[in-house]
Amino acid sequence: MKTKPEDLKTQKPSDTPRWCRDHSGNVYTYEEYFDFITSFHGYPAPGLIIGGRMVDLALEQLPRGILFDAICETSYCLPDAIQMLTLCTTGNAWLKVVNLGRFALTLYDKFEGTGVRVFLDPAKIKPWQEIMNWFYKLKPKAEQDTPLLREQIRIAGSDLFSSEPVQVHPRYLKKRELGKTINCPICGEAFPMRHGTICRGCQGQTPYISDEPESASPAPHLIAIPVEESQGAVLLHDMTRIIPGEKKGAAFKRGQVVTPGDVCRLQTMGKSRVYLDNPEGLDDRWVHEDNAALAFAHAMAGTGVVFTEKPSEGKVTFTAARDGLLKIREDLLEGFNMVPDVMCATRKGYSVVSKGRQLGGTRAIPLYISKTNFQKAMAVLGDEPILEVLPMRRANVGILITGTEVFQGLIKDGFGSVIKSKVEALGCKVAGSVIVPDDRKAITEGIGQLIHGGADLLITTAGLSVDPDDVTRQGLVDAGATDMLYGAPILPGAMTLLARIEKIPVIGVPACALYFKTTSLDLVLPRILAQESITRRDLARMGHGAFCLSCKECKFPRCSFGK
Repeated sequence: MKTKPEDLKTQKPSDTPRWCRDHSGNVYTYEEYFDFITSFHGYPAPGLIIGGRMVDLALEQLPRGILFDAICETSYCLPDAIQMLTLCTTGNAWLKVVNLGRFALTLYDKFEGTGVRVFLDPAKIKPWQEIMNWFYKLKPKAEQDTPLLREQIRIAGSDLFSSEPVQVHPRYLKKRELGKTINCPICGEAFPMRHGTICRGCQGQTPYISDEPESASPAPHLIAIPVEESQGAVLLHDMTRIIPGEKKGAAFKRGQVVTPGDVCRLQTMGKSRVYLDNPEGLDDRWVHEDNAALAFAHAMAGTGVVFTEKPSEGKVTFTAARDGLLKIREDLLEGFNMVPDVMCATRKGYSVVSKGRQLGGTRAIPLYISKTNFQKAMAVLGDEPILEVLPMRRANVGILITGTEVFQGLIKDGFGSVIKSKVEALGCKVAGSVIVPDDRKAITEGIGQLIHGGADLLITTAGLSVDPDDVTRQGLVDAGATDMLYGAPILPGAMTLLARIEKIPVIGVPACALYFKTTSLDLVLPRILAQESITRRDLARMGHGAFCLSCKECKFPRCSFGK
């Protein structure tokens, strides 16, 4: 039988000498529990003394015989009370510590999610001054009267707490799945694959200080000769010449043979010696920067991306092989860049790019990278590319313009031309445009008309504000819209709407697009055309960089908006 929150009514604790009890019904007096927590916790912390009473109160209000889990809203003391008196522990995942900083716990039916929440009530501890001193830290710990504090806790008992029936969110009812375990390519230890391509320790979350600083990277022994003796030598690497404010590039290339005239040029570049290309003098523990960069590039480049097959100054540059939307796998990029002595830098993901535009570059940072770090970097990359240019389909766009004042001709429509220019700039065409009043039925019929006319992408305009007269969302629902997302952390464009009608994407553009040249539409439309799904989490992540500066002269996309 399903338990409902209203069935969990507060009951007055029975008048027994017990301070608390455990899930099996074993009773502890105040003194017995005091000794118990001292042996378990190390000392009789006030929060743990109080916690025992809170667990007892929650157990008393749970229906008998159910299997229950626990949520603790603080990481201090209270979790130990739950682990001491119930079967719920952090190890078996029946205890979830959701650190909200509140002194509260919940015991709940692990299948239905109905439960009781008990919390230390600020209003109820006011009469107890020493408890107030402890809880609100009104006195330093050394100045608190600990015996009086414990005595006030004992006398007050359950009068310190309030309780309430709650319904726990479904995400806390799911069974914990460990998932697949893999070996970290950097440290070699096993970890859950859901954490990413490398373990969290190697992501920088380790609590330990490394004995070896990163700057102490090993280096092979290389052969160097004075520049004046270098005639006829074969150079080991590209040598860069910089003319401040004018030029930067490779004045000498790897494998180039030094001529008499080159000696003078090298000296004017400030070179006192040169390194010789002598592959026989190195063992297989080292990988030259050019070879490493090419290997990285082959692993990183996905469809729609090409790169220079001959590195320049140790670097390989990626370019777009077609027009489209740049997709970056940020977890792989971050994992790769966590490996010592390697790097990859890219343009911002989800940028619209044209064929031939540069997308990023990769290289090994030292001239020779250790084979160990090279293999770690390659293991992080795996089989998934970092960069990919997704083709954007040429959609047939149906434009639904809402607004009674526009429909009646009182105001001239300005939306149609705005939307038309934006979609055509991305290679789409307008399949039809319909103006309807702010009426649910009319909106639904207008959508049907556009779909019947061949539209495979719908863009609705206005009617998305908090005004009760704006009924675009309701009309979309009546037309069969599902998976609706309303609202986005983008300014301008906070009231953006995303949905679909069967397989047809729908974008709702708020009225701000009539005033601002660049809005949320410019950020979401390319993704829709590239057939990339947009989730609520994706929208949430867009918030970083989605504040338009409203420049007098709009230079989008050559600005910070959406980046």
